[in-house]
Amino acid sequence: MPLILGVKVDTITREQAIIRVERLLKDGGQHILTTPNPEFIVAAQNDAEFRNILNRASLALPDGFGLMLAAKFLRLPFKERIAGSDFVWDIARLAVAGGYSVYLLGAGEGVAAAAAAKLKIKNVKLKIVGAESGVLLTPSPLPAPYRTCSGAGMGEGGGEGVIKRIRDVAPDILLVAFGHPKQEKWIASHLAELPSVKIAMGVGGALDFIAGRVRRAPRLLRALGLEWLWRLFLQPWRIVRIYRAVVLFPALIARSYLTKR
Repeated sequence: MPLILGVKVDTITREQAIIRVERLLKDGGQHILTTPNPEFIVAAQNDAEFRNILNRASLALPDGFGLMLAAKFLRLPFKERIAGSDFVWDIARLAVAGGYSVYLLGAGEGVAAAAAAKLKIKNVKLKIVGAESGVLLTPSPLPAPYRTCSGAGMGEGGGEGVIKRIRDVAPDILLVAFGHPKQEKWIASHLAELPSVKIAMGVGGALDFIAGRVRRAPRLLRALGLEWLWRLFLQPWRIVRIYRAVVLFPALIARSYLTKR
């Protein structure tokens, strides 16, 4: 399993990932899916708990053009980029085919409901049992497998009302849009409290894209690896995050490479 700066990323095609998720939905366990991209990997360098969650994920989809460039530079056998926002549609199709139910949690006001409506337009039989927007709820301390310290600073509680609402409708698939690393930590904190959930995945801004609240970059810019420039134009407040992905991440890759040499 390749590691990029100490973070696990699966070398897998999109079709192989779909087959893997189909198997995970049937194996009787609970699984966390992650979508590591350059921002994730930079954040994980100084956040051991986040890195631990990423490295224990059942499936880590290689997201981000910069990740593919880094893999090529490091001569890692990556097959293709799998954008998390695109993979949500694959999960929706799997849910229809297998009769699984889905719960959407997070993003801004009205976004989850709008995304649910868009998903159902192309997947008429998709069973969405909840679409709840809102800000991040304070996570409980992480369970032992993910914790690397005492858990101080994680806060207490976790929004018992939300946990109860999810538990009451018993979804098979939970998609959480709090942004990284908050969504991954929230999932790791609360997955055991949601026994029906077979697959839980942090989806970041995917619900905004699906709902049409944020426009994705044109296909040509995505192919050229310039989606970051489009996002900067639309959302200039993201400049610090883009700096981490476009400047800091390559610098860390270069330093790691030279250190090993």
